[in-house]
Amino acid sequence: MTLPRSPLLRFALLIAGLGLTMALQAATVVAATPPMGWNSWNHFAEKIDDATVRAQADAMVASGMRDAGYVYINIDDTWEGERDAKGEIHANAKFPDMKALADYVHSKGLKLGIYSSPGPKTCAGFEGSYGHEAQDAKTYAAWGIDYLKYDLCSLGEQLDRATPLQARQIMREAYTKMHRALLATGRPIVFSLCQYGYDSVWHWGASVGGNLWRTTGDITDTYDRMAEIGFGQAGLAKYAGPGHWNDPDMLEIGNGGMKPEEYRTHMALWALLSAPLLAGNDLTKMSAETVALLTNRDLVAIDQDAAGHQGDRIAAEGTLEVWAKDMADGSKIVALFNRSDIYNEIRVDFRQLHFTKPVHAVDVWTHNDLGRLALDTRMLIQGHDVILLRVTR
Repeated sequence: MTLPRSPLLRFALLIAGLGLTMALQAATVVAATPPMGWNSWNHFAEKIDDATVRAQADAMVASGMRDAGYVYINIDDTWEGERDAKGEIHANAKFPDMKALADYVHSKGLKLGIYSSPGPKTCAGFEGSYGHEAQDAKTYAAWGIDYLKYDLCSLGEQLDRATPLQARQIMREAYTKMHRALLATGRPIVFSLCQYGYDSVWHWGASVGGNLWRTTGDITDTYDRMAEIGFGQAGLAKYAGPGHWNDPDMLEIGNGGMKPEEYRTHMALWALLSAPLLAGNDLTKMSAETVALLTNRDLVAIDQDAAGHQGDRIAAEGTLEVWAKDMADGSKIVALFNRSDIYNEIRVDFRQLHFTKPVHAVDVWTHNDLGRLALDTRMLIQGHDVILLRVTR
């Protein structure tokens, strides 16, 4: 790159580059691997309160989820109360003492997350942070908050009235403003951008301080919607890495809307994508199967791999897809997905993964050593399921 002759313009470009570098460095401190935890919205929506959050924290510990790596207990929308005469935000009656709640969550070896919007109102019509970014950041830090989900919501009304270029500037400035406010508190707080993938956020999310950014609209507890979102992440791998992650939304595992093989696909795909693993179910009422899937050490290890590579689609043939992810130890995770609802034979050509000789494979689900597989291998797979292999030379 050749710098412009103008000293002022060169200085501006250097400062902008330094700002991006500092943002990425700060991000890496608080999200070196994709955040893992729980969020209240998918299951409880507006029916969330102090007692429920404490119960979820207790269950996260008792179930073994904390020891598996889940640490964030995140309160979504509807906790907000009114602002006082000084403009400081207070929680509503459902959360009588947010500092005490944070202390309780921290005493369990967990971290507490909260929710707001860069607009005047949140999605549910409560107080947003517009015009109060620095105040709110200081309040969150004083309470002991460790994670902020920042949902576009009512700022979208301003964007609708603006030209595309103006909307882009408004949105980026809004997220940058809160990022700087969070940094100014001196407290490490994960910054989650929730703006549904508008303006290809994966291109610029890291530059405004995002540790993760939603790439899609909201997930629902159905196979079709989960698959649409998860498989729609193809091509985004190069934008993810330590400190800055693509976020295909929260997990629906355990909410009851999908079959076991569909939840397996959900968990395997999110792990392959190096996606944040934020459970969205009631942790106090989990089946043994749900706990086993959420805490599967092999899947968690795939998601949390230190190299931070996001998996991507390697091949597709109709409803059959092959995805792969490079791991820090040199192995590859290869996933064979059947998106149809009937049995099918799926083909994987390991030459597409740069193998030149038969590979050695282990079944991630069963830990069975499958021995040597030919470069051109075919397997049978039931509908809506996934075969998950760890492959080495």
